Amino acid sequence: MRASERMLQEIEQEVRYTRQFLGLDALSAPVRQALRDVPRHAFVPDALQDAAYDNNPLPIGEGQTISQPYIVAIMTELLALAPEHQVLEIGTGSGYQTAILARLVKQVYSMEIVETLSKRAASRLKLLGFTNVVTRVGDGYHGWPEVAPFDAIIITAAANCVPPPLLEQLKPGGRLIVPLDHGYDQMLVLFSKAETGELTQRKLLPVAFVPMTGLARSSTAEPSR
Repeated sequence: MRASERMLQEIEQEVRYTRQFLGLDALSAPVRQALRDVPRHAFVPDALQDAAYDNNPLPIGEGQTISQPYIVAIMTELLALAPEHQVLEIGTGSGYQTAILARLVKQVYSMEIVETLSKRAASRLKLLGFTNVVTRVGDGYHGWPEVAPFDAIIITAAANCVPPPLLEQLKPGGRLIVPLDHGYDQMLVLFSKAETGELTQRKLLPVAFVPMTGLARSSTAEPSR
């Protein structure tokens, strides 16, 4: 069995195990295909190639990680993406989540505060032939206003609250997914914006992400609940 197929089987088993938290019985066919098609080993350091398709997070340098494939899968699935969508990613990291998104939507804009990671990911994505990704070095707290609004926003680091500019840049009818740090634990939370602009949120399951840096980390705003 190919390593990517084994990884996918493990992801699907974990999705079934956590379906009561996620409200998902299974991954959609497009998300499954994206997980098959994107070579995770291309986003993993050379020294960790033997573990590239394990269902675990792995270090990528600069104190950051490539997320567990299961987490990448469910965060992607819960955004309810469509081929015509434009997506904002906060936290490019290795570029793996970026690549998964790029297989599913029209355009991905991805921000990374760590310059070395951003440049490395941009080079890797270009080498792999992803032409619908634009990357930027910067503080994701402010989002990307000049290309907003976005059909979906994904934050791949733990924040104590959702930065207000990101909520403003989310289209009516759009979704935002984020790990929220309440000081004692982290919870993956899905925000939905109604056509009226009203926001609702759904807590999903406990997670463990590296903290969001920049203004989000120094913000004195109360954690979102």
